[in-house]
Amino acid sequence: MRKLFNSLISIGLLTFAYTTYAGQLALVIDDFGYRPTEEHKVIALPNTISIAVLPDAPHARSMATLAHQAGHEVLIHLPMAPMSKQPLEVNTLTPEMSLTQVQSIIERAIRQVPYAVGLNNHMGSRMTSSLPAMQKVMSVLNHHQLYFLDSVTIGNTQAVNAARGTTVKVLKRNVFLDDTQNEADIRYQFQRAVKLAQRNGSAIAIGHPHPTTVRVLQQLLPTLPADIKLVKLSQLLNRSATAAAIHVPSPPSFTAHCPRTQPLRQLHPAEGVMIIYTSVRDSKFIKNIKSLF
Repeated sequence: MRKLFNSLISIGLLTFAYTTYAGQLALVIDDFGYRPTEEHKVIALPNTISIAVLPDAPHARSMATLAHQAGHEVLIHLPMAPMSKQPLEVNTLTPEMSLTQVQSIIERAIRQVPYAVGLNNHMGSRMTSSLPAMQKVMSVLNHHQLYFLDSVTIGNTQAVNAARGTTVKVLKRNVFLDDTQNEADIRYQFQRAVKLAQRNGSAIAIGHPHPTTVRVLQQLLPTLPADIKLVKLSQLLNRSATAAAIHVPSPPSFTAHCPRTQPLRQLHPAEGVMIIYTSVRDSKFIKNIKSLF
């Protein structure tokens, strides 16, 4: 009877560990509000996909509402100034703007994109690389309790630094799915995101409502590996807190038995979240976990 009980405990703990440490993949589709036909197809995809809406797009309010009603998480896809010279969206944030101007544009965007729980940048290489400019953005987001997804359109983005001293949580994009409209390229980028989630515990991929991108997602999402879980973006905000809650400090003998187990660590800034690495296949790992219960 005791052996049966121990076996059941081992199976339960293995299931718990597998679920806890499964790779989490978050997908965000930007530029909503201009292409209702394709956007309806995105909304029909799993509602764990987040939707980022351009606040001044002609269908911004209706698409944000439809996405929310279907269970998707809604973000404001706020235009920010790029380094390059190109036509800009209405109400694009620039580093030269005052805090009052930044506040006015963000609060207007909040009114135009109902149900938004976060904000990410549309373009924005010049804006996001300016620490004083991003501190203004974070100050406003802090007041409205919105998180920030950094689209990482430039390497020296200051979003994380700017959020220090506020309660704003920042995530960072890992993969752009559709820099090209070539289906093979989009498939490759999707698989890159999956591999990053498997290796690092989580990954964030951003795409757009292009017909090719939608078609690839329709084909590949049902074939996700068993060790990858598609999650809403906000679930990654709590990943570090969840990991800390379940993490038990490892004595030397435990670490020796499970060398791939590491304490909680901060990932490279581009990876954006915190995880615990472990090997759930190691029976000695299960044995040591059992001893803690």
